[in-house]
Amino acid sequence: MLKFDVMKKQGLARVGVIHTPHGDIKTPAFVGAATRATVKALTMKEMRELGSQAILANTYHLVLRPGPELIKEAGGVANFSSWHGPMFTDSGGFQIFSLPNVKISENGVKFKSHIDGANFEMTPESSMQAQWAIGADIHMAFDHLAKSENYEDMKIAMDRTHAWLERCKIEHDKLSKEAAKNNKPEQYLYAVVQGGTFNDLRAESAKFCAEIEPDGFGIGGVFTADKMDEMLKTVNSILPENKPRHLLGMGEEPIDLFVGAEYGCDTFDCVGPTRMARNGSLYTPNGRINIKNAKYKHDFTPLDPECDCECCKNYTRAYLHHLFKVDEITAKVLASIHNERFVVKTVDKIRESLENGTFEEYKTEFLKRYYKT
Repeated sequence: MLKFDVMKKQGLARVGVIHTPHGDIKTPAFVGAATRATVKALTMKEMRELGSQAILANTYHLVLRPGPELIKEAGGVANFSSWHGPMFTDSGGFQIFSLPNVKISENGVKFKSHIDGANFEMTPESSMQAQWAIGADIHMAFDHLAKSENYEDMKIAMDRTHAWLERCKIEHDKLSKEAAKNNKPEQYLYAVVQGGTFNDLRAESAKFCAEIEPDGFGIGGVFTADKMDEMLKTVNSILPENKPRHLLGMGEEPIDLFVGAEYGCDTFDCVGPTRMARNGSLYTPNGRINIKNAKYKHDFTPLDPECDCECCKNYTRAYLHHLFKVDEITAKVLASIHNERFVVKTVDKIRESLENGTFEEYKTEFLKRYYKT
């Protein structure tokens, strides 16, 4: 089983350490979204320098290109990408179920590649096989994402997610035994809790997932912070305390990080910070700004004087504004460096505040300044 040490607790919030074959993750921690085994516009060296402890790749995208067998041939995703720290893989269920004309059955899902229209099928078994071939430390079980938010659809998706989880666990255990025989590193399985905004479904899903006894838990579904706290209180009051919990796809808004940590989540991932960066939307302690706006043309101050990233230490807002206006690639690189550092550092400070008992003060101060409330 994956080893997870809880070092300190404050309500549902906790400080801990996840131990993986590629290193430890001090939690809470923000996990960089390396969708295609890379974080867009950033190198793995830059990710390490930005303080990222772990990254998350997407199985759907890696199955399409370059294919899990090629990654396995390269010696696994760590060798392939030159990221030698802890790594997660999402199953890619969110992306698959977002495609048009998906054919869903109890066995799995048939879909067409968004790249060239080629036919693919993903089952719980093939998802596990692909993720083991990719070779990340932690895998997410293949789950069914409901396309609507009505109760009946959520219940159907949750029940199918549970049935697929049982099959994922059987296949994962089989592959785990084969790896042990061949002296290969351990890999670990997270169950995914579903149920949308319905607390009774979330409670049912959390209980079911806990009974399967995976190595940890992913919490699926995209929420706004005002709805997330109640759902996380329900789920994380049920999930076992001795196993880590990952909040999937959340962290674009800083408040998500505070709510997630406060209500018992240990790791978070989100493509939002770098996606926004590439569009010129940048975090500052006083809120997000659009660096493309004309008012920054003559602003020769740092983007964020309190930030220690390369962008903020060496360049001005006027220079960033210029780079975006002339569509230089460097604009996206520097902006991505800053946004990723901002989010990683924010979660690091959340962890420090939980360690020293100042979480409430830090949360109040940060959110009041950022959202100007």
